[in-house]
Amino acid sequence: MSVVAIIGSGLIGRAWALVFARAGWQVKMYDISAELLAGLPEKLQEESQILVRHKLAENADTLLNAIAYSNDLQEALSGADFVQENGPERLDAKIDIFAELDRLVPLDVPIASSTSSIVASLFSEQLAGRERVLIGHPVNPPHLVPLVEVCGASWTKEAVLIKAYDIYASIGQVPVRVHKEIDGFVLNRLQGALLAEALKLVGEGIISVEDLDKTVKDGLGLRWAFMGPFETIELNAPEGAEDYFSRYGPVFAKMAKTPAGADVFDKGWTQKITENWEGRLPASDIAGRSNWRNERLAALTYHKNEQDKN
Repeated sequence: MSVVAIIGSGLIGRAWALVFARAGWQVKMYDISAELLAGLPEKLQEESQILVRHKLAENADTLLNAIAYSNDLQEALSGADFVQENGPERLDAKIDIFAELDRLVPLDVPIASSTSSIVASLFSEQLAGRERVLIGHPVNPPHLVPLVEVCGASWTKEAVLIKAYDIYASIGQVPVRVHKEIDGFVLNRLQGALLAEALKLVGEGIISVEDLDKTVKDGLGLRWAFMGPFETIELNAPEGAEDYFSRYGPVFAKMAKTPAGADVFDKGWTQKITENWEGRLPASDIAGRSNWRNERLAALTYHKNEQDKN
């Protein structure tokens, strides 16, 4: 049985544990916080029940029995065939934890980071085993949204990237290769571009927050649930993509001349929007709404899986 070490057992670490356990791996979860580790069984039980309810896993007990917990890093790494790190999104923290991982993990074992924005070269350059370090950036939550961005530094071995890609594919995820390091990788750059335009449109009074969200979830999002932007435009003109660019390229070029710009992320701009957001949830409702989101994602994932089978 293959063994994965999950380093950092917060929200993303818990999700990764379920992904690997569902695929038949033995999972060893590590965290420096004994209190966090003590709460993991209950949280994993809740999430595993969602998977079972929506036919994304057969048995919750089977998942949970495959997962062990430890606050001893060396113990958690012992026998690991793959390491998935999920520590704080800070460069200093990445440098420290990867120095320790590099010291303890055999050189033939890939070490992947779930970081959403820090490229591997920034925290792996000084490591003796830097050639086996890579980014395996998932989408939150990974056990319900399968995409994983696989990206290495210039010194990461191609064989390591291929191995990580194959591992992610074998456990039911959808890996994509990001061939060059870039801030935010690909998913967050796309998300950031849409968010910037959304902030601009709302901040300029063109549309409300609620109607902006409807535009995506009841418009663009329905297509994007099963088609990417290039697949979308292929079907949005009678003769395909070239026809689409011929018809609509000048329109989009005109809009591109006035981009949202970085100013829309200034505190004054975003605070004005959040203060006037009528449907904004109180902090006490965030956890419950997150559970609702996970249930909906699970149902959608099951539907997509069934459609792909057909």
